[in-house]
Amino acid sequence: MSSAPQTVRDEQWTRTDSWLFWSFGLGMLLENYIFSLSSVATQWVPMPKSLQSLLLAWSPIWLIIGIAVAGPLADRVGRKNTFYTTMALYGLGAIGLVFSNQYALILLFLAMLLFAAGGEMNTIMAVSHEMMPHRHRGKTMMLELNFINLGGVILGLVALSTAYQHVAFQRAMIAVTLLAVLVILFFARRNTPESIRWLERTGQHDRARAEIERFYGFEEYQARQEAARRATQAAQASDASRAKRVGLGLKLFTTLTISFAGSAGFGLMTYVLGPHFFPKLNAAIILVATGTGFVSGFFGLWADRWSRKSLLLIGYLGSFVMTLVIWATIPAWSKSLALFWLLLIVLNVFVNIGYLTEDTLKGEVWPTQRRGTYTALVRFISIGLYIATIYITQNFGITAYTMFNALVWAIGLAGAVAWWIGGYETGKGASLDVASGELDT
Repeated sequence: MSSAPQTVRDEQWTRTDSWLFWSFGLGMLLENYIFSLSSVATQWVPMPKSLQSLLLAWSPIWLIIGIAVAGPLADRVGRKNTFYTTMALYGLGAIGLVFSNQYALILLFLAMLLFAAGGEMNTIMAVSHEMMPHRHRGKTMMLELNFINLGGVILGLVALSTAYQHVAFQRAMIAVTLLAVLVILFFARRNTPESIRWLERTGQHDRARAEIERFYGFEEYQARQEAARRATQAAQASDASRAKRVGLGLKLFTTLTISFAGSAGFGLMTYVLGPHFFPKLNAAIILVATGTGFVSGFFGLWADRWSRKSLLLIGYLGSFVMTLVIWATIPAWSKSLALFWLLLIVLNVFVNIGYLTEDTLKGEVWPTQRRGTYTALVRFISIGLYIATIYITQNFGITAYTMFNALVWAIGLAGAVAWWIGGYETGKGASLDVASGELDT
């Protein structure tokens, strides 16, 4: 048995970490599964173009309402209590969806599901950084985010497999799949603690100690604290200490621009392109885009070794360039479906690199007591602007539509360049204290 002090031994992956990972991953899966529903639901009842645009905008509208409520709520009442609220709404919405045979009912129960999905993802983005082991923080965040792609894949498969069945059967299958995942998610959440970091920052020290003892044990938790302290001390001796000197303005500019581009750029080419231009290929476009994202998302396995700044720049530069290529080759791929799918796949590789990186970044750069609120603020504004793009582009032809999408990626690229020049490194093993600017002094 080693004689080394317990406080300096390596942190271990525990059973609690596994429950946390799967609960966060399944939560992300449900978020995109539900977000993608509006695109599929455009085929459930006859509707004019104006109501189709409303239904497509319904997902981001109610998503941001859920974000706006859940962000401050998670900072006030805790991460776990917020999760139980969103899960209850998931259950009610899924059951109601089965009976949604009218446009108004589709809107009503989708709104309930989307409100919960917005709050669910926002809370995960805040709490995963706080709870996962230091040396796996970036990796687990990106792999959890990759479940978003898996959610789209599952919905695309369900939608395709039921496309030639009665609409009521398709709705029922979608709802049953959602409820099945929800049951597993509820069981996983029962085996996870409240965020210890949040409890300590809000002065609930007795409860924090009880959660540590129940879910980790004091020796394991001390090892985690020591690992984070060593990473912080190393950062203070290097350029990473610039984290303390980066102002709120740069953080907001970067996170808002990259978040807007990630939402609007991906959404316009995945959820809006099909209903507007290729209705018969809608489910297939969702499946190909999210499937490509899921496969490429395993680059997250190296997220704790690689530079977050570099990945952000690669993702947004690649997305911008590929969108220009798609625009320039419209005459060719409009006559060749194979070329269309090839370009869509390559585009989504870069989109996914940027998407997973920006979703990781925008949850880690804020102080703990305001992490949920600031993350919600950025997501509320950026997704709100995505709603505007749905209406702006609803009467565009394919050429103008694609060029507009390139402009969206240019905005995201501006944020990535700004962070590359004036920001700091939050990856490559940086502790959460470094990433958030909460360095010990």
